[in-house]
Amino acid sequence: MHGTPIIECSWEVCNQIGGIYTVLRSKVPAMIDRFGDDYTLLGPLEAKGIDAELEEINQLDDPLGQAVEEFRREGIQIRYARWLVTGRPKVVLIDPNYGASKLSQYQEHYAKTYGLEKDPNNELLNRMIVWSKLNYRFLSLVQEKRGQGNKIVAHFHEWMASLPILDLHKHNPEVCTVFTTHATLLGRYLASSYSGFYRNLANYKWEQEARHFGIFPMAQIERLSARYSNSFTTVSEITAKECVHLLGKTPDVITPNGLNIKRYVAMHEVQLKHQEFKEVLHDFTIGHFFPSYHFDLDKTLYFFTAGRYEFGNKGYDVTIRALDLLNKRMKRDGIDTTVVMFFVTNKESWSINPKVLQSNGVLREIQKCVEAIEKQVGKRLYQSAVSSELDHRLPDTSAMVDDYWKLRYRRTIQSWKSDEWPYITTHNLKDDDNDDILNELRRLKMFNSPKDRVKVVYHPEFINSTNPLFGIDYGDFVRGCHLGIFPSYYEPWGYTPLECIARGVATVTSDLSGFGNYVSGQETGGVDHGVQVLRRDSRSEEQVIEDLANHLLEFVKLSRRYRIIQRNRAEDFSERFDWKQLLPEYEKAYVKALS
Repeated sequence: MHGTPIIECSWEVCNQIGGIYTVLRSKVPAMIDRFGDDYTLLGPLEAKGIDAELEEINQLDDPLGQAVEEFRREGIQIRYARWLVTGRPKVVLIDPNYGASKLSQYQEHYAKTYGLEKDPNNELLNRMIVWSKLNYRFLSLVQEKRGQGNKIVAHFHEWMASLPILDLHKHNPEVCTVFTTHATLLGRYLASSYSGFYRNLANYKWEQEARHFGIFPMAQIERLSARYSNSFTTVSEITAKECVHLLGKTPDVITPNGLNIKRYVAMHEVQLKHQEFKEVLHDFTIGHFFPSYHFDLDKTLYFFTAGRYEFGNKGYDVTIRALDLLNKRMKRDGIDTTVVMFFVTNKESWSINPKVLQSNGVLREIQKCVEAIEKQVGKRLYQSAVSSELDHRLPDTSAMVDDYWKLRYRRTIQSWKSDEWPYITTHNLKDDDNDDILNELRRLKMFNSPKDRVKVVYHPEFINSTNPLFGIDYGDFVRGCHLGIFPSYYEPWGYTPLECIARGVATVTSDLSGFGNYVSGQETGGVDHGVQVLRRDSRSEEQVIEDLANHLLEFVKLSRRYRIIQRNRAEDFSERFDWKQLLPEYEKAYVKALS
């Protein structure tokens, strides 16, 4: 493969939309180490503010540069640059709207040649058709500049990028194609809409179901791309089964997703970082819960789940019911630990609840007041100590505080206290009445009562450093937690549990997620290394909830010492998911394509 160009194409190159962006960006350093400047990314010139991430390449004497020059001569807006991320890979970004006036011509071409059904009103589909034509032409140009007999590998991710495979197969076989599906589009719809998705997988009629959901042309593109690619891959064994039934083809290679683990691991500082960001969560907890009642922060554990708002697919349904069981069992057993559970997802809201924001703001005022009193008492205590000749006893420090600060202290605390129970959700949702998470919490009467050992915070917005309630990035929020809970029903891979262990945080995943399924096949790992794989395949929901509740109760009972050991082992275990360990599977896919 030495000297063979590899061009990796996706709508998410330099364009952060979902998980594939994470896959591509985290894989770059390992790809550059292995392939150097033979590796290039191809994407849309789409993301706002992308200029800040690019450094223009002005040397245009190689086949890539010559193809870029030819596009520019035709008036097509195209960027050829270094992407300023670790590894600094070459990227080519093409204006995805150029040639939109020829859409009907392109639609006709795909319909006549491959039977691809037209959908004039599907804006996303039609944008991808226009962009794909540009990518096909660009790849063909690069091959032409290299000369006959010199192959290149073009690697496409998902249906949004994969249409060029069809014409390359027919007209330019020296561009060897790899198609990776991270999740079938139809599978995602089916799993969200029907129970027993995996049980009934062999019985679904793909065309009938695709038409039912209004995604028939996209499902066609997936099937055609799998069929015509020189090498077809998917990210997990669990998704491979889906491909067999819904795409009509068994993947040639399984290419698991990894991370650039160096960016995550804290080595011997893993416990120090946990302690640092746990203090931030303590601050939030004080502001959110302590106006109503008090509990021991030293005996508080932080659990969380995060991801897209897919109530059943992400396992939010079984998580809530397991938490209800955990709450009842902790009360029954007299366990004096408190669990604060965060649901972090993305749901339309008007704003942060003003009372939640106010409580947080008043807490800051209390902190300022205490700091002012500390400063005043410290200064006067020092003066008293150095001026006293005989009396070595500690003086009355309350007498050292001005009446102004005493009054301000009392008034601030009084305005902060509340006789209401803490809110379940931090935001005012736009559709509060029909929210599945809220309705399940209401049904189970999980209202953050003072007697509840499990408290719930539903944060319907992804966490970042500009968030006024936390003020830290999502990654630091994760470090502050003790356990991540992701018992997904449908999850082709699943980055969230992997990101947990890379940060030394124990996690629960399921055997229906690609990551959980992969861990189950490893000789080492499991609970001792911070990963609990929940069995969901061929088990009833009640059994799954019971198993999850049992594991959560066991985790609550762990000693602090064992949790520290588990945290270090989890971080060590995550290193086998570094891209450098997983890249050989991609190489197999490239060799297969070239052969």
